[in-house]
Amino acid sequence: MEFFDSMEPLLRTFWYIALPATLVFLIQSVMTFMGMDSHDGVDADFNSDLSHTDAPFQLFSLRNLINFLMGLGWGGICFYTTIENHLILTGVALLVGIIFVALFFFVIKQIQKLAEDNSFKIEETVNKTASVYLTIPAAKSGKGKIQISVRGSMHELDAVTEGEKLKPVHRLK
Repeated sequence: MEFFDSMEPLLRTFWYIALPATLVFLIQSVMTFMGMDSHDGVDADFNSDLSHTDAPFQLFSLRNLINFLMGLGWGGICFYTTIENHLILTGVALLVGIIFVALFFFVIKQIQKLAEDNSFKIEETVNKTASVYLTIPAAKSGKGKIQISVRGSMHELDAVTEGEKLKPVHRLK
């Protein structure tokens, strides 16, 4: 503790912010890479209805707070000997914290570009050709089945018709 006792109060404050924030950041990172982090900073850490936003992640999360505090602490430590004015130094440290959060947003946005949505949407079947699999009764008197290919994947769906009965077509090779 002699290391901290000999420091000026502002520098000591930056160290007290940077060290715990970095430790929590490292723990979060290890848990993320091990698959133990179920939320990934996507959910807000408070109970509020933010469903009107279309952002893929929330600004107010524990992960973003840790990123901000880590940037604030290490920014203040790094620029302490360079910037003599404590007010300007604190402003620069705050700016570095904001940059850390912005970098996190940028990295998450780039990672989300790698995601692939393979969910089936019925809207994608409009104006596509399908094969009758099970006979479709005439004029909505029952359901039959069709097979349709959407994005290279075959799907079997219930089907009705407004016209006459549709029978499966047998294809022989």
